[in-house]
Amino acid sequence: MSPESKKLFNIIILGVSFMFIFTAFQTCGNIAQTVITNLNNTDFHGSGYTSMSIIYGVFSASNLISPSVVAIVGPQLSMVVSGIFYSLYIAVFIQPATWAFYTASVFIGIAAAVLWTAQGNCLTVNSDENTIGRNSGVFWALLQSSLFFGNLYIYFAWQGKTHISGSDRRTVFIALTVISLVGTVLFFLIRKQEDTKAPGEEDSANEKGICLPRSAQNKMARAVAAFKKSIKLSFTKEIMLLSVTTAYTGLELTFFSGVYGTCIGAVNRFGSEEKSLIGLSGIFIGVGEILGGGIFGLLSKNNRFGRNPVVMLGIVVHFIAFYLIFFNMPNDAPIAPMQGTNDVAYMIPSKEVAIFCSFLLGLGDSCFNTQLLSILGFLYSEDSAPAFAIFKFVQSICAAVAYFYSNYFLLQWQLLIMVAVGFFGTITFFTVEWEAAAALVARGSDYNSI
Repeated sequence: MSPESKKLFNIIILGVSFMFIFTAFQTCGNIAQTVITNLNNTDFHGSGYTSMSIIYGVFSASNLISPSVVAIVGPQLSMVVSGIFYSLYIAVFIQPATWAFYTASVFIGIAAAVLWTAQGNCLTVNSDENTIGRNSGVFWALLQSSLFFGNLYIYFAWQGKTHISGSDRRTVFIALTVISLVGTVLFFLIRKQEDTKAPGEEDSANEKGICLPRSAQNKMARAVAAFKKSIKLSFTKEIMLLSVTTAYTGLELTFFSGVYGTCIGAVNRFGSEEKSLIGLSGIFIGVGEILGGGIFGLLSKNNRFGRNPVVMLGIVVHFIAFYLIFFNMPNDAPIAPMQGTNDVAYMIPSKEVAIFCSFLLGLGDSCFNTQLLSILGFLYSEDSAPAFAIFKFVQSICAAVAYFYSNYFLLQWQLLIMVAVGFFGTITFFTVEWEAAAALVARGSDYNSI
C-alpha cells in the first residue's frame, strides 16, 4: 500500500470508529433528557442538561492537559481508552443511578478531551496542505453518519409512544453500549506512520506533534513541551480570532444535539408522534451533516475561493433555521415539564417545518466544523495536538455554558445568543482566512484548497 493510500485508509478507519462511538453517544445525548424526564417519578433525580454541562465543563478544563496525555500515551491508545469511557457512560442508562450518572459525566468529560485531541493529531499527521480539506470532509461525513443510524432506530422503536418504559430504555442503551465498544475496537486498525526522519531529526519531529516511536526518558519532557505549546498558542492572534467562531459551534452544538430534540418531544400538538419525532429530527440533522461534509470534502481541491463561502453558507442556513424555529416552536419548549406544553408560537406547530429546521441545523454545523478543522490543520500542521486541544477547549466550555442556561432560558433568548455570537464568529473567521490566503500566495502557492 502506498503512503498516500495508507493515510487515506487511516482517515477512513478514524471516521468509521468515530461513527460507531458517536452513533451511540449522540443518540444518547439526543434522547437523554426525554428518558430522564420519564424517570423523575422514581428515585432517580438527574438532569440531562446538567449532565451535559458537567461533561463539557470538565471537557474544557481537561483540554489543558490532553496534549500532554496524547504526547505520552500516543494517539491510538488515547482513543481506545477514551472510547471505553464513552461506553461506560452510555451503560449507566441501562440501570440509572444519580451518583453513577454524574460521576460518569465527569469521566467522559476527561475522556472526550483526550479523544478529540488525539483525533486532531491523527487527522493532521495523515494529511498535508493539499489533502487536509478533503480529509476533513471525509472524516466529518463519516462521523456525522452516526446521527442517522441511532436516530432511525429511535424513530421506529418509539413510534406512537408517549411514555418511555424501563424495558424500552434498557433495550436501547444495551444496543448503544455494544455499538460504542465496536467503534473503540476499530481504533486498533489505524496503521502507524513509518518513521522517515533521519536519526538526528527525531526529537524535532516529536516536538511538532508527529506520531513517532517514544522512549521512556523523554515522555515527561514532551508532555511539558506540549502543555507549554498549548498555552503559547492560546494567545496568538489567529487562535483568539478563531475562538469566537469556535464558541459559536459550541453554542449551536448544544442546541441541535440536546435542546432542539427536547423541544420537539415537548410539543403536545405533535400528538402521539412527538417522541418518535426526536429520532426523525436526529436523522435529518445527520443528513445535513453528511451532505455538507461530503460535498465540501469532495469539492475542496477545486474550490479556488477558499473557506469563506462555505462559512457564509453555514451562517445563512443557520439564521434561516433560527427564524423558522422561533416562529414554529413554543417559547417554553426547552424547559417544559414531563406533561409537555400546549402553547403555540407564531404559527401552529408544524412537524414538516420542525424536521426541515433539523436538516438546516445539521447542514450549517457541517459548514462551520469542516472549515474549522481544515484551517486548523493548515495553519498548525506542526502543532496539531495543542491547536486542536484549544479548539475543543473553547467549544466545550461554551457548550457547557449553553447546557447550563438551557435549564432556565426560554427558546427566544437561546436563539438570540446564537445569532449574536454566530455573526461575530463569521467575521473573525473571514479575517483569519484572508490572512491565511495571503500567506499562501506569498509562498508562491495557488490557494485552491479549503
